[in-house]
Amino acid sequence: AALTVRFLTRRFIGEYGDMEFLYSHNLTMDGREILFHIWDVPNSQEQAEEGSSEEKRIQWADSFVLVYSICDRASFNILPLKIQFIKAAKEGQSQEKVPIVIVGNKRDLHHQRVVSSEEGRLLALSLDCGFYEVSAAE
Repeated sequence: AALTVRFLTRRFIGEYGDMEFLYSHNLTMDGREILFHIWDVPNSQEQAEEGSSEEKRIQWADSFVLVYSICDRASFNILPLKIQFIKAAKEGQSQEKVPIVIVGNKRDLHHQRVVSSEEGRLLALSLDCGFYEVSAAE
């Protein structure tokens, strides 16, 4: 949520509840107007178990940005299953590759890091995804 709000408003807000939000945002890029619809879904165990709800989100989206905290191993460890689920649901219908980017957040908290940059890069490489490390705070 912090990363989404930072993208939309250029402001950092550190605390969020465990709610999902749907945002719409216009952006002009290379002279073209782009309309983003962002379905921001927090990661929780209950949601990971709700197959039909997750399937609905996957069918709705054209691309995916999966964010984990570099300070939270569990948020990183769940990514391979989520990505396999997304690819099975989206790429099973067509031969077109679904755009997925893995983002390690909280780069500013390097002293609390438990997931290395190399681990993130290797996971993205092994799953054919993009990879970035960022700090929503910075």
